[in-house]
Amino acid sequence: MNLRLSTVILPIYRWGTQGREVWRRAEDLGFDTGYTYDHLSWRTFRDGPWYGALPTLTAAASVTSRMRVGTLVTSPNFRHPVTLAKELMTLDDVSGGRVTLGIGAGGTGFDAEVFGHEPWQARERADRFAEFTALLDRLLTNPAVSFEGTFYSAHEARTIPGCVQTPRIPFAVAATGPRGMRLAARYGQGWVTTGDPALYETGTPEQSLAAIRGQVERLSAALAEAGRDAEDFPRILLTGFTPDRQHPLSSVAAFTDFAGRHAEAGITEIVIHWPIPDSDFACDPEVFEAIATEARAQLA
Repeated sequence: MNLRLSTVILPIYRWGTQGREVWRRAEDLGFDTGYTYDHLSWRTFRDGPWYGALPTLTAAASVTSRMRVGTLVTSPNFRHPVTLAKELMTLDDVSGGRVTLGIGAGGTGFDAEVFGHEPWQARERADRFAEFTALLDRLLTNPAVSFEGTFYSAHEARTIPGCVQTPRIPFAVAATGPRGMRLAARYGQGWVTTGDPALYETGTPEQSLAAIRGQVERLSAALAEAGRDAEDFPRILLTGFTPDRQHPLSSVAAFTDFAGRHAEAGITEIVIHWPIPDSDFACDPEVFEAIATEARAQLA
């Protein structure tokens, strides 16, 4: 089946007491990539510990040697391409070329309001995301960039010496609509989905699987239109947001069944949340570690 298994570790751990050991353990368990959320705060975690994504990943890169690290996902909500490019270039250097940038349009949550303005409407978010991604691509592939856009600008911005990975770090573009799919096909080295948000509350696992299969088909069409091969294009599912919630993490058998069905639908990498007690991501740690080892071996 050759399905990759990764984890997303929320940036809630104080580094010196827990964070370092969590990230080391993730590598020991064999996860392909350790991701983290790139938010300033998030939902029920808003009033608790929450650290910055890129400093966390930089620290994680320094205590791991094999596992890739990345964001799921970075958005324009509070980022500017010029400063982000410099930080990503540095992270790629510290990690020895192990960074993947998950990138998306962002939503209307806390990050969208933290600067004191009204959240952007859907069309403006999409417009900003397209310009943001295009400029970030230029910044990470050229030593000097000047650009004047509708939303972002750069005046002789330097990104020297550039990324360790060439021509730049890979982008995994989160998208479900046609415009986002085209953006993934043009700039992405991977694609991210959480499933169909409309099915989260009232849909069934079968409906969710069918929706994901449809998303994969639309992505393949966008890649073909862009003249790219869909066969080897990574397709990443961030779990926890489909109608079956955390059921796939209830046992190794449940996860293997879930993963197998989604692999048949075209998913090539599944990302599971590192267990957090008393949260939406609660999971028996022993079951989680068994999934990371036993299920991963079955899916390889």
